[in-house]
Amino acid sequence: MNEMADKIDYIDRKILDCLQRNADLSQREVADHIGLSQNACWRRLKRLQETGIITGARTRINAAALGLDLTVFVMIKTRNHSMEWSEKFRRHVDLIPQVTELHRIGGDWDYMLKIVTSGMAGYDKAYRRLITGIELETITGFFSMETILDDRPLDVFE
Repeated sequence: MNEMADKIDYIDRKILDCLQRNADLSQREVADHIGLSQNACWRRLKRLQETGIITGARTRINAAALGLDLTVFVMIKTRNHSMEWSEKFRRHVDLIPQVTELHRIGGDWDYMLKIVTSGMAGYDKAYRRLITGIELETITGFFSMETILDDRPLDVFE
């Protein structure tokens, strides 16, 4: 385990689990849910934020309800593995709003992107932006037919 994880206890983990399941809860509701005073809960929340364990909260959006009905996992191989190229690639991908995740991975591929967009035309637009202005060796896309499990809370008690 890493040093930061060693500094959180079972109560901290209960707070994290509670907030992962419903970030809309007030501090008082979190305190009530886990059996702490409001002040003790506030101090723990503040420490979890200051140490970078809690990095923010966001609203989940139903992508399909907005017409964003296509998810594509794009696998990329590159010949260039320098830190400079990697940073240039990261900045390049960051300019493509349809890319919701970018991972550097091990194995036969170098990078994996998750693209969420509106149909094949939306994917083609993102793909064209991806291949323009940067050298990539191989690109392939895997089209998701169904999301079975999405945004599952982390097992903070592991």
